[in-house]
Amino acid sequence: MSGTSEGPAPATELDRPADTESEIIASQGAGPPAARPLSPPSPPSYRSVFTAAPLAMAVVDREGMVTGANAALAGLLGRDPDTLAGAVAADLVDLTSDARTWHAYREMLRGRRARLRCTRRLKHPEGHALWVRVTVSPLPADDGGVLLSVADISDHRELQERLRHLRMHDPVTRLPNRTLFFERLTTALEAESYEESGTGRIGLCYLDLDGFKAVNDTLGHRVGDQLLAAVAERLTRCAEEAGRTRTGTPLVARLGGDEFALLVEDSTGTDQLADLAESLLGAIQAPFDLSGRMLSVSASIGVVERHAAGTTPTALMQAADTTLYWAKADGKARWTLFDPERNAHRVTRQALASALRPAIDRGEFALEYQPLVGMEDDRVHGVEALIRWHHPRFGTLTPNRFISLAEEDGSIVPLGRWVLRTACRQARDWQVEHPDGPPIFVSVNVAVRQVWDSDLVADVADTLAATGLAPRLLQLELTESAIMGSSGRPIQALKALSDMGVRIAIDDFGTGYSNLAYLSRLPVSVLKLDGSFVRGFQLEDRAAKASPADEVIVEAMVQLAHRLGLTVTAECVETSAQATRLRRIGCDTGQGWLYSRPVSPDRISELLNTPGVQAGVGNP
Repeated sequence: MSGTSEGPAPATELDRPADTESEIIASQGAGPPAARPLSPPSPPSYRSVFTAAPLAMAVVDREGMVTGANAALAGLLGRDPDTLAGAVAADLVDLTSDARTWHAYREMLRGRRARLRCTRRLKHPEGHALWVRVTVSPLPADDGGVLLSVADISDHRELQERLRHLRMHDPVTRLPNRTLFFERLTTALEAESYEESGTGRIGLCYLDLDGFKAVNDTLGHRVGDQLLAAVAERLTRCAEEAGRTRTGTPLVARLGGDEFALLVEDSTGTDQLADLAESLLGAIQAPFDLSGRMLSVSASIGVVERHAAGTTPTALMQAADTTLYWAKADGKARWTLFDPERNAHRVTRQALASALRPAIDRGEFALEYQPLVGMEDDRVHGVEALIRWHHPRFGTLTPNRFISLAEEDGSIVPLGRWVLRTACRQARDWQVEHPDGPPIFVSVNVAVRQVWDSDLVADVADTLAATGLAPRLLQLELTESAIMGSSGRPIQALKALSDMGVRIAIDDFGTGYSNLAYLSRLPVSVLKLDGSFVRGFQLEDRAAKASPADEVIVEAMVQLAHRLGLTVTAECVETSAQATRLRRIGCDTGQGWLYSRPVSPDRISELLNTPGVQAGVGNP
């Protein structure tokens, strides 16, 4: 290898520390004479290389002043070469614009740092922007100072910006996409973004189109994309209009599918968000003309507005998603404001739903019983079993808090089976405890899903066999809406249970379909009148004037039931005046707080030991 290629080029040596250069020279003098390279020709002078180098460079002394600059730097910056000497180097390439870079540069000048590299956007004298990469390297110790080199990366930067724009924007609508939206949202929620200025609040309108799937399915994705682009234009115009009267224009983004979001930084309150949501609804509801095809759609919008402090992007989006769901559930084509109380109820509902099945295994459920009292003899003829959930966190819960959840997820089947067995076992225990008195029946509520998702007839037969309770002492209650209009399996199951000797009762009669024609065909033996009819009897002195229609309706239903061979139970009997009027009308049994609230099995045992249940006797 020739000696001319072994020594480092002068331009490269400028980037090396002084001790590195001495090490290289020392290594060239070592070894046997035969291994020594040929002497290189005299290198060009440092000054000539520096001046002719295509890389823009300047020599800067320890005070930060330019002591020399080449023509490439003058041309890059659009300056006269003669004006560079004596200039402040940091001002030429904007090293003072951020504290971190400025500190690192000063450490370079003091010899405490090996190298500095940063990217800067400069303003060229001709008016265009210039992106440069600035590198600051120490010069050999004998020369002192640093070497400042500047490379034009404008083309590379422009390519990066184009690629970033493509990566951060939706190709269909040209709006910012989900990635850019969350980048902006995260920045807006950083403390330094809202503590120094602004309102310190943030707002979000989260919307999707009602019926967009139908457009895609019937007209194709091309028309769907045209619709999305047209919606994006209208949303953008709404944002721009809102920005004219506010401090800033909301960011409009497409989050995916037919979902859009408008981010309002420095929100002034819910009124601002409400006005924006109203304008969005109006803009979208106007018909769209897509290449001569007229389409009409609507939108549902979830609106969230709150303090930025303490809020995270995840929490804000969860609230927006929940509120959008409310807007859909409330009927679509509307906006809904986030409600913390409604959200707390939803969270509680979810917590209860997830804990239902384990609660059955943990034995958290219990039964209370409310007497069904004969209107003529004031004797307890039966009891209705009412389930309670002793939740470790939320306390004792009544059925209206969890039964609908159990029906939704199917846990009503094992829960209903447990209620049936527990109630029948208790009824049999009372019969054994009071052998001399007439036995009382137990009434158990049955959800229609229990009929569809389980073999209710087999469950009842097994339970009666296991507990020894006579079928005539079991009454099953189904709501009117569950029975009326039913056919097929539910009716077959009810008939089989009736043939077994079990009594079937229609609960809350008079509030559902009220199709009286079904009564003659259903295997029903009891009608339980809804309490809304009985409440019209509350005024003792002016009862007839209070609600004469209620008494007429109740009397007609009682007479009809009796003609069909059915007995009638009145629910929600609370006063003796109500009981008197119901007795006169002909009701067979009453149930309500006049006789007793739902109580424990032991309290029912005490009632069975009394000859009659007078007003209020059964209340604890």
